[in-house]
Amino acid sequence: MRLGVIDVGSNTVHLLVVDAHRGGHPTPMTSDKTELRLAENLDASGALTKVGADALIRAVHRANAAAAEAGCTDLLAFATSALRDATNSAAVLAKVRDQTGVALQVLPGEDEARYTFLAVRRWYGWSAGRLLVLDIGGGSLELAAGLDELPAAAASLPLGASRLTRDWFRSDPPARRDIAALRDHLDAQLAPVARRLRRAGDPELAVGTSKTFRSLARLTGAAPSSAGPRVRRVLTDVGLRQLASFITRMSAGDLAELEGVSASRSRQLVAGALVAEAAMRALRVTQLEICPWALREGVILRRLDTLDGTAQIDRSAQDAPDGLGRLTTYEARCTG
Repeated sequence: MRLGVIDVGSNTVHLLVVDAHRGGHPTPMTSDKTELRLAENLDASGALTKVGADALIRAVHRANAAAAEAGCTDLLAFATSALRDATNSAAVLAKVRDQTGVALQVLPGEDEARYTFLAVRRWYGWSAGRLLVLDIGGGSLELAAGLDELPAAAASLPLGASRLTRDWFRSDPPARRDIAALRDHLDAQLAPVARRLRRAGDPELAVGTSKTFRSLARLTGAAPSSAGPRVRRVLTDVGLRQLASFITRMSAGDLAELEGVSASRSRQLVAGALVAEAAMRALRVTQLEICPWALREGVILRRLDTLDGTAQIDRSAQDAPDGLGRLTTYEARCTG
């Protein structure tokens, strides 16, 4: 089957189209991104503005049309922290559905962590043993740990790179006092969650996913994306500390000149590095493997797990423990 996933995040609307079948390796066929920055379109009351909602509708319509052109027979559509946090989320979702035909499902933060953990488990396999998984998004940080396909512990914290940049930094580059204050905040927020995750057991493999971790790894010497997804990439605590001391003194414009850093994400790189550094410190991790699979792949894999080979019925709400798999799906016959 050809399956499409529309991921509405804090920074982008991302369509991923794969060819896949149950038990098989999803093969990416095409990808389409629209820079949106929804989190920057929330007003003082926390509601998504009309400008932001209209931009979202255009981006979802474009992604839906691209999925139709690619020949998708099934389409999953979900949104993460930006819409999860918006006070007018329900009204915006209804408007998106009315004007595009796409029913966005807002994922709870812990479900994000569970889907991502599933993707990482499938990528590394059972031989990896007990996993610890970290994912830094634009609006939130997801963490999960465990030995099985479902994590023993999962958490989501409002510590995304874009959110922290917006809330804590008042200058470019950020002032030293603001960096110090953010570090203290991160340590306080992460301490109780780290204790809970450590109770799941010491990880045999610690993993980072997401664009932020990939960028940080690249800046500390990991292979470029052009080397392919199966090249081993790591991020060490020593390399990250050295990198953080360097980039915290740079402007967003200068950061955008670095290899592996896009202009659209350069401003939030410092906050992302500080989150990564604090999370590794709190969890007593000295090295992270960088996994190319994350939330979107986890959603795809979970969807494939629900298929019996004949009927495209989502049974995940009944089958999945802890609510994993509650993602709403619908047939997209893609008639345009």
